[in-house]
Amino acid sequence: MTLLPTLRRIGAACAVAVLAGCSAVTMSPSGDVAAQQRDLIVASTVLMLLIIVPVIALTLFFAWKYRQANKEATYEPDWDHSTHLELVIWAAPLLIIIALGALTWISTHTLDPYRPLDRIAVGRDVPEGTKPLVVEVVALDWKWLFLYPEQGIATVNEMAAPVDRPIQFKITASTVMNSFFIPALAGQIYAMPGMETKLHAVINAPGEYEGFSANYSGAGFSGMRFRFRGVDQAGFDRWVQQAKADGKTLGRDGYLELEKPSEREPVRRYASVAPGLYDAILNRCVEDGRMCMKDMMAIDAQGGLGQPGSYNLSRSAPGATTGRRASTFVAAMCTPSDPAGLGASTATPVQPL
Repeated sequence: MTLLPTLRRIGAACAVAVLAGCSAVTMSPSGDVAAQQRDLIVASTVLMLLIIVPVIALTLFFAWKYRQANKEATYEPDWDHSTHLELVIWAAPLLIIIALGALTWISTHTLDPYRPLDRIAVGRDVPEGTKPLVVEVVALDWKWLFLYPEQGIATVNEMAAPVDRPIQFKITASTVMNSFFIPALAGQIYAMPGMETKLHAVINAPGEYEGFSANYSGAGFSGMRFRFRGVDQAGFDRWVQQAKADGKTLGRDGYLELEKPSEREPVRRYASVAPGLYDAILNRCVEDGRMCMKDMMAIDAQGGLGQPGSYNLSRSAPGATTGRRASTFVAAMCTPSDPAGLGASTATPVQPL
């Protein structure tokens, strides 16, 4: 009979010990953007609790007051309406919804990850003339590659940034969709191959923080973590010099080797990076002889190659009333039954522009 209480006490002690190790970084972040997101969560929760708590309390109160054993409870089987009660029932939730809507609309624009920062902390605007630190991020299987175009270096599974300096992240991926997340800095944002997402953030306190993937991406997902160091400007300069001292260069061949799936990679630093590497990663053309996506899209925008591109481009007339300039479009296309490519459409082929 005494075993069960003992087990309960042991379980409670273990739970307390485990929870004591939680830092709750999301609710106590070190970056201004993450702090604003935290405040939004708190404000939204409090607004919703203004309805939830009274509803739960009244539910328990009515269940107790109108219990079968309470013979003093008033019983009115013909009651069906109360104007005052209807006003409370509808007005209170409506006001909460309006407040939540206004809060969400304002914060959605203020915390837009693509929007450059206008402040570095509460009451502290970004100093005039301050340029953000640009960091190009590539999600690999299963590691993170960081490129610093201004400093000319690259790192794997480690990055650093000066305290109180805005950071502009340019984020992409090599294979599957991933998610870039540093809880102490800002909210997560997706990393997708062939696309670039952006995130503006700032770190306000020195320290070492954890970053990781917040989107399942395969076997090595659990070990896809990296260190983010918030340091002063002198510390950042030393960190850059340490990377340059390693002497290694990250070229295209080296990137293709790094891109291969691997788990729990150690920190690596590269003193220099091949010109245009991030752009080639983004446009899926790191390998020799592969056309970049941006070039494909430029060709497609002009009607493509071959006979459709050579003979079947036409130019629309400028809008008479709108004043829009003329645009180029494909006027005809060839089909397998029309190898010449000149009779597959009712549109009249035209000569190249």
